[in-house]
Amino acid sequence: MDLKSLYDAVVSGDKDSVEAGVRAALEAGVPAGQILNQTLIPAMGEVGRLFEAQEFYVPEMLVSARAMQAGVALLKPHLVQAEVQSSGKVVIGTVKGDLHDIGKNLVTMMLEGAGFEVHDLGTDVSPDQFVEAAQARSAEIVAMSALLTTTMPNMKATLDALEQAGLRGRVKVMVGGAPLTDAYARQIGADGYASDASRAVKMAQSLVAR
Repeated sequence: MDLKSLYDAVVSGDKDSVEAGVRAALEAGVPAGQILNQTLIPAMGEVGRLFEAQEFYVPEMLVSARAMQAGVALLKPHLVQAEVQSSGKVVIGTVKGDLHDIGKNLVTMMLEGAGFEVHDLGTDVSPDQFVEAAQARSAEIVAMSALLTTTMPNMKATLDALEQAGLRGRVKVMVGGAPLTDAYARQIGADGYASDASRAVKMAQSLVAR
């Protein structure tokens, strides 16, 4: 079965065609893992490339990511049955005092599109909530977002809480958000900084590979 049309539907953000394509592929006996790893994930990789080349912008990325998510939702029960390995487990949230979530939501969708299991804690997430979720989910990565300079210190507070809980040895921390810089990420002791959703995926992949 030719999965090129499914790939194209993800890139163009055609949700209905993605759902129809996934159903058709499953009915034709294509393994769920193959649909995910050889079609949906590469398609989102192409969306990331187009974004970095400034041929796509955030609205296009969101549309593509939502279309991909619809496809992944159909695949999930089959992936569980087949025990397909995830790329890694991520706990993500916007730090305490900050209610911005568009960037975080986009990163969540892009990470899911790259095969990660993502647990989204939402916004206004306290250091203790990050710690509890990281422990409960056996997370390999904690991803934090802040869009206000006033809430950035809560990233450091969360890193300290992870340290106190004895989790920093096994949990990598990545941070992002408009006011952040790579220098700030290093200053607070984070393992990585990503300036946009496409780079966040690459960062997560490199952190898991280490």
